[in-house]
Amino acid sequence: MHKNKDLKRVARFRFSATRFRSREERAMPVNLDELKNASNLRGRGARAGGVFVAPVDNRAHVSGERSVPLLDKTIPALFSDTVSKYGTLDAAVFVDQDKRFTWSELSDTVDALAAGFLALGLAKGDRVGIWSPNRWEWLVTQFATARIGLILVNINPAYRLTELDYALNKVGCKALVTAAKFKTSDYLGMIETLAPEIAKATPGKLKAQKLPALKIVIRMGEENSPGMFNFGDVLAMAGRDEHDSLDRISEKLKPGEAINIQFTSGTTGAPKGATLTHGNIVNNGNFVTSAIKLTVDDRLCIPVPLYHCFGMSMGTMGCVSKGATMVFPGEGFDAGATLKAVAQERCTGLYGVPTMFVALLDHPDFSAFDLSSLRTGIMAGSPCPIEVMKKVVSLMHMEQVTIAYGMTETSPVSFQSGVDDPLEKRVSTVGRIHPHVEVKAVDADGATVAVGVPGELCTRGYSVMKGYWDDDDKTREAIDSDGWMHTGDLATIDAEGYCNIVGRVKDMVIRGGENVYPREVEEFLYRHPKVREVQVFGIPDAKYGEELCAWIVLKPGQIATEQEVRNFCAGQIAHYKIPRHIRFRTELPMTVTGKPQKFLMREAMVEELGLVAQKTA
Repeated sequence: MHKNKDLKRVARFRFSATRFRSREERAMPVNLDELKNASNLRGRGARAGGVFVAPVDNRAHVSGERSVPLLDKTIPALFSDTVSKYGTLDAAVFVDQDKRFTWSELSDTVDALAAGFLALGLAKGDRVGIWSPNRWEWLVTQFATARIGLILVNINPAYRLTELDYALNKVGCKALVTAAKFKTSDYLGMIETLAPEIAKATPGKLKAQKLPALKIVIRMGEENSPGMFNFGDVLAMAGRDEHDSLDRISEKLKPGEAINIQFTSGTTGAPKGATLTHGNIVNNGNFVTSAIKLTVDDRLCIPVPLYHCFGMSMGTMGCVSKGATMVFPGEGFDAGATLKAVAQERCTGLYGVPTMFVALLDHPDFSAFDLSSLRTGIMAGSPCPIEVMKKVVSLMHMEQVTIAYGMTETSPVSFQSGVDDPLEKRVSTVGRIHPHVEVKAVDADGATVAVGVPGELCTRGYSVMKGYWDDDDKTREAIDSDGWMHTGDLATIDAEGYCNIVGRVKDMVIRGGENVYPREVEEFLYRHPKVREVQVFGIPDAKYGEELCAWIVLKPGQIATEQEVRNFCAGQIAHYKIPRHIRFRTELPMTVTGKPQKFLMREAMVEELGLVAQKTA
């Protein structure tokens, strides 16, 4: 659904809308057919703008600092700088795999794989898929592909057959680096199902009817599989010529060139391939970790998935920019393993989405782990409940924890709180504007709203993606002719420039003419002593158009009733904000990165209650 169509619903009761810009008016005058142009043209507007971290003239429009220049470097150039400075220090620790790298060791392994890729015939611009949970091979593949200009394609570890088929064919992956399995996913079995020809193929020469672009499959682990290379064999494959050519290739790469494709979650349609550059990832990782004052002396625990921008941009790239140590507790998130990793490796920072922090705080042995080494970290990925944030500060020693807001298409972070911001601001907002980024909140007609008024956030600057791979139409829908990325998020910006996310444009509920922002109701319900997790959403209603529903996960051992929850709300929030339908669940449907899938909750309630959505203009 086009975002302006969603915002039109808002306009009826909140904004004064006149007309909407057509798709032609918002068309982006940039040819994205090949996505190979070296300069990110969408940065022009932000660089030309002035600096105003706080809004001017009561308009919800802010522009970040420019005092620290952008890094005009590629990923391999920044990586090389870090290796030369900190070669003998710890670079990465994979606790579950019992694998450690110094920066020099990591660099040598990256070069071995990059040279192996060259020996396989891969060349700059080729797409290489990575389908794996958090393993050391993922990290090495990330920097080996960047070393020689291969475009890394992040494939969600939770993908199954149809999604894998779509991702590999959408971007034309020539090679795939894969784990053997993860949890209930048999990766090798799924590859064999999609490409049965691999059973008799010579490794590197796959000809699969359903995957015509895919020629090379590289599997992790010690075992061998028909038609596939073993990861260790590729590390040892290259000769002197390939190794000698690495620096020459890296030196010709440009910061504005595409280097990574990350698929969006695709909850409203087929996933889109957000295409990011060296400059996107290098600079966002640098600014994100500067905000938490990360240094070479820090050890950052990264339980968030590497395939997601939280793991590979904010995490690995952020650590490379500072020389900090990366600590990975395991292949996937496990609360006990994460607590153990923090205590064992004396981590000073910790990343996570809100549901991860909830799980850590609720772990039965939480008090047995020494977390006193923690100082900072980032909570992001989905709206952060205020009560959870307060507990992270008080119980996990993370006095300098920050909240970050962004999206894959903006590399990802646009707003982030500072470690020195007042606690009230750090627990109730997503902070202020990032350097070299410009953001405004707009109404349905594209006009900038006033300070404190909800509007759709739009972002422009160096961080905006090059576009969606091979999808000009979707790119033009998302990025207008002035370079603004329309996020689909509803937010307010206060007089000091602090941003508060109030929901998604499509999630806003209009009940009997009253605008209800589910996030506001969720924050209130989190105050209930028995509530562990909650999501509020709208469902069709014959009388009011829409009615509120809440799905609640109670804390372990707790029992509650619907009426108890309603009584808690009575007299505290407006009557129309009190959920009419309340359901208790053992868990909530979430994406791998902790984002609530409200559309699944809504569908379940519509089916349960036998509802029919009313048609509207």
